[in-house]
Order: sequence, then structure tokens, then C-alpha cells
Amino acid sequence: MHGGATSSELGVYVYSAAQVKKAMEVTHYLGGENYVFWGGREGYQSLLNTDMERELDHMARFFEAAVAYKKKIGFNGTLLIEPKPQEPTKHQYDWDAATSANFLRKYGLIDEFKLNIECNHATLSGHSCHHELETARINGLLGNIDANTGDPQVGWDTDQFMMDIGEATLAMLTVIKNGGLAPGGFNFDAKLRRESTDVEDLFIAHIAGMDTLARGLRNAVKLLEDGSLGELVRKRYQSFDTELGAQIEAGKADFDFLEKKAKELGEIKVPSAKQELAEMIFQSAL
Repeated sequence: MHGGATSSELGVYVYSAAQVKKAMEVTHYLGGENYVFWGGREGYQSLLNTDMERELDHMARFFEAAVAYKKKIGFNGTLLIEPKPQEPTKHQYDWDAATSANFLRKYGLIDEFKLNIECNHATLSGHSCHHELETARINGLLGNIDANTGDPQVGWDTDQFMMDIGEATLAMLTVIKNGGLAPGGFNFDAKLRRESTDVEDLFIAHIAGMDTLARGLRNAVKLLEDGSLGELVRKRYQSFDTELGAQIEAGKADFDFLEKKAKELGEIKVPSAKQELAEMIFQSAL
């Protein structure tokens, strides 16, 4: 109830390690290619009675031990962390993709883990699924996707099947940019609505969920092959495709140098961001 790796009780930490050890052995025995850590209770209810720094240090030691055991038994699969902001705890330590990336980087684990992004968890953390996927991608951490969605009017993890073609298209744009997800992929961390009581509803949900992802992939390919959206983005940043821009991006422009350039620039004209055009191009692909 207080977490496993972050429990205040030594015995719970020890028992949790034994459980993960056994689960990793079974995964390896069965030929599994991924092992996901979901820390639903690795967090706190109140900081008044919590030593957060110590708990985070303990969680890092736990993950270090998992990495060491993975190598000891010859398990070559991917270790993944699944970010989630809260529920059941008030605050979960792997709040979102950026928080998880910072944790892994701080403790020297950035090369040992990937992230399993769940779209409904993105909603709970105040982000879009696309945001979380892009954050994971640009940090080199995108490893797997729980293909579900949540209800924006409901503040908990509803785990609905993804039926939104637009959301699936955005997800697939990131997957293509990432060069795929192997050895990860998409899995349905989703369930029927309580009121969907017919056996056929199970088939409808899974078929529609797969079709949604397939249509998203087709749409993403269409957008990339058309190139209009990519060109819009390129033009927005084209002022950096200059000698001065290259110097800035290479880290060769200090403040003294930039002050001198600022005096030479004169009145600066900032072009339109063309958001409505970008949205129109995106919607036309759906």
C-alpha cells in the first residue's frame, strides 16, 4: 500500500525484489521481449510523512538491481517504465515521460530503460498522447505504447479502446519518426464499458481498435508523403537555417556575440505560425 521499491518498510522492499526476480525469470523462460514496471503505488499520499529523496534513491537502487539481474540471467529484452501521474497514489514518482526521463538520467539508467506510454495516462497528467510520445521519442526512450484512451470529462483511468482516428494518426506519426517500436509495439490496455454486456462487444472493440490504428498508420504515411505539413514546419524555423542560426545551434554564439547581432538586426518581423493551416492539412488526411 506504500509502494514496493519506495516503501518505508524494509521487508516490503525485500519481498518486492523477490517478486520481480521471479517475474523476470518467468518472462525470460517464456521468451518475453519486454518487461514493464508500472509503479502505481511508487509515490506518496502526503509529503508531511514522506522522505521523498530517500524513496527516489531507493527506487533507483531497485532498478539498478533489476538491470543487473537481467544481465546475469541473459535476458535480452527491454526494460520499460510506464509513466502515470496518480491513481491509486496522489502523486506517482514517474508522473509523465519528462519526469521519468529526468529520473533515469539523474541515476545513470537512461541507457537501460525505455518508456511504455499509455495514452490514458497522458490525459491524466494533463498532456495529449502525442505530447507524451514525442517527449519519449526525442529522449530516445519510446519503446512501447498502451493503445487506449480516456474520457476527457472523467478524471480517472477509464482504459477505453482507442477509436479516435486523429489521435491514432498523431501516434503513428511519432512511431514512424521513431523508426518503429520493435521489440515493443501496440497493446490494448483497454476494457469494455460496464454497460457493453454482449459477447460480441469484445470482438467489436478489438476489431475497431485495430482498424483505428491501421487507419492512423495509413493517414500518417499520407501526411508524410504529401509533405505539406513538414514543409510548413520547416518554413516556420527557416530563420535558423542561416549562418547565424547554425552558430546558435552549434553552441558557438555567446551573449556578447548575440547582443552585437541584435543591434544589427533592426526591427524583427515574426511570421505567422499558420496553426489553422496546419490543422486543416492534418484534418484533410483523415
